[in-house]
Amino acid sequence: MFDLDKWQEIWMTITRNKTRSIFTAFGVFWGILMLTILLGTGNGLENGMMSGIEGLATNSCFFYTDKTSVNHKGFKKGREWNMHNSDIKVILANVPEIKYLAPMLFGGKSENNTVRGDIAGTFSVRGCYPDYAHVEEQKILYGRYINEVDIQEKRKVCYIGKTIYEALFKPGENPIGQVIRSNGIYYTVIGVGTGLSNVQIGGRSDEMVVLPFTTMQRAYNQGDIIHFLAAVAKDNVDASYIEEEIKTILKSQNEIAPNDERAVGSFNISEAFKMFSYLFLGIRILIWIVGLGTLLAGAIGVSNIMLVSVRERTKEIGIRRALGARPKDIISQILNESLVLTAIAGFIGLSLGVCILAFFDNIINNLPPENGVFIKNIMIKFNVAILASVVLIVVGLLAGLLPAWRAMQIKPIEALSEE
Repeated sequence: MFDLDKWQEIWMTITRNKTRSIFTAFGVFWGILMLTILLGTGNGLENGMMSGIEGLATNSCFFYTDKTSVNHKGFKKGREWNMHNSDIKVILANVPEIKYLAPMLFGGKSENNTVRGDIAGTFSVRGCYPDYAHVEEQKILYGRYINEVDIQEKRKVCYIGKTIYEALFKPGENPIGQVIRSNGIYYTVIGVGTGLSNVQIGGRSDEMVVLPFTTMQRAYNQGDIIHFLAAVAKDNVDASYIEEEIKTILKSQNEIAPNDERAVGSFNISEAFKMFSYLFLGIRILIWIVGLGTLLAGAIGVSNIMLVSVRERTKEIGIRRALGARPKDIISQILNESLVLTAIAGFIGLSLGVCILAFFDNIINNLPPENGVFIKNIMIKFNVAILASVVLIVVGLLAGLLPAWRAMQIKPIEALSEE
């Protein structure tokens, strides 16, 4: 049951020496304020870094060719080689853990190579399969992405990036069905979009003319050559596993020594994602250590001031003991005083910290994208705020333990005889 008189007495005790209470509470206020700001900043840094790979399949790996470094089956080291269409069939037949497999081709990028009417621009060209949209997710603005019918029929169509659309078309103009010329060849526009990821594979998606893979092989006289290969593992399958399996097959299919570590180049996005996860886990742990250390320092200050308060109130406590106050009543009063002092200072610090984060978050969100800000959404999560509040309460209780124990050591007779 709520005892108003009891809490009024606690508040009067705290405010008896306002100056001392304010300076003591400042340590707790500063500790929770720093913890809040550090947690928000760390969260914003993590959000900013992760937004850079947003839209890119995190359980993916990529492959490219390099010169061989080992003699094998009569071939000398230093041999250049290419992946081929036949490699795709063998990989899909032998690695069932693959969810998506997307071979790619890269075209040339010459001055003003992309033209519509009397407007020209310099943009890259890429040949893709439909599955590549699952590797690097696209936000479709008009029309659609490359599909299987385009691949089968080797259609002379293209999907263009947002930047190309803005360069060649008027604002709001429907580009679907319009014809553009890329590297001297005419294509019908079937879609416009923008890549959700900031990761650049062969160039930015917004500045890319995407052709059906088979169309590009024919138009550029590439035969059955593949320049680049992207693979996504099925759910609950580590991308490192399919990475090794695919490398083994590519070496076997192209007469490359199994121990040749250089011939088949690869990089694994899932490994980079894990590295980022461990990095930010370490940052969060460090922030909590620093924040809790600052809070502990504040709690020690509260504990010291409560010890002084107990010493000054020795006679008062002795009288209460003599009048029949139970030990738990004395302990409860000291702990509640410590908790109230800590909670008031802490929640003011927490509220101010959230306000500061909200202020700077609003400034960051209004900055233009070209500024390259690498921090995003610096507000702390609700569950983190709850955890910080729980920590604050625990700190307040811990700060009152020693003063409460000291109060219990006061004997009524000795307290009454003290001047």
